[in-house]
Amino acid sequence: MRRRTSLILLALAVFFAALSPLVRWYAFPRLAKIPANQYQDMVLEAKDATLLDYGTMRAKKVPKVTIVQTLKGNVEASEKIEKTAGRDVVVWDGLSYVQGPDGAMVSKVPERYVFDAHTQEPVHTKSEMVDGDPVKREGLEFKWPFLTEKRDYEYFDAQARVTAPIHYKGTQDFRGIEVYYFEQTIPWTKVPFPKTMPVQGITPESVARTGTTRWYTTVRKFWVEPLTGAPVYGEEIHKEELRGGTLLGGREKVTAFAGHVKMREDYIRSTADLVESNRTLVLLMTSYLPWGFLTLGVLLLSLSLYLEARGRGRGESEPSETAAPQPVSA
Repeated sequence: MRRRTSLILLALAVFFAALSPLVRWYAFPRLAKIPANQYQDMVLEAKDATLLDYGTMRAKKVPKVTIVQTLKGNVEASEKIEKTAGRDVVVWDGLSYVQGPDGAMVSKVPERYVFDAHTQEPVHTKSEMVDGDPVKREGLEFKWPFLTEKRDYEYFDAQARVTAPIHYKGTQDFRGIEVYYFEQTIPWTKVPFPKTMPVQGITPESVARTGTTRWYTTVRKFWVEPLTGAPVYGEEIHKEELRGGTLLGGREKVTAFAGHVKMREDYIRSTADLVESNRTLVLLMTSYLPWGFLTLGVLLLSLSLYLEARGRGRGESEPSETAAPQPVSA
């Protein structure tokens, strides 16, 4: 009976020891993915910013500019793309809506971002776009991959429609969460006008006829939780200018927008809470379960060997004394 128990324990030890790397290296890459129906929004603010008054075409100081960013998972579009892509795909329909201190719209730019649900790599389709213009993204946007590494990544800039390196600058503590800090600088770049302009009757085409162009630069900063790949905080030092043309009345350039854009405090707290809960799930698959199964396997193996050794020890019989040979009588 003891020998049978030790064999069962040995089988369980082998099972759990084999399950440990399978959970980490096989199950996790397949189970960890962005849900297709995910919805999230974010409010950012630039206080004491500079904003163009299109009525006078003069830049003026304003107490606050608000940017509302929304990302909505398009399940129907993702299922359609998956049929031809042969992998799990997420489609995010995004909108960046900028409004002045009076609540009036400054600009709104829609996006469609298509990416692999597991790796966050872009999936190229005809529906990829920024503000109605087709784009072919390279690199990341909005989210880093699960188990983010301490290295530079390529990051897509929707304003300039270009991909540029975003550099790993070190590990920091952000409100009790260990994060990787990344920074990207986009130099002054000529960019298109938004399709939706803040003044009735003005279109990108009518502005283009004046010879005035729009230029943009930014320093983009992200604090990323490495297990989930989710940014817990972000900032941009953002500047836009209009340059040349008759629209400026002979001036060389005028500031269209300049401000230090930061996440609003309530969204910082809610984002950190969400990241913490998702972080626990990733730790479960990458650390807690694999190490737990391995430890359990070692313990079961030790118990099996102990029972086997104990059983053999008790099963050995003590040597018996043999009687001395008796002489045979004639």
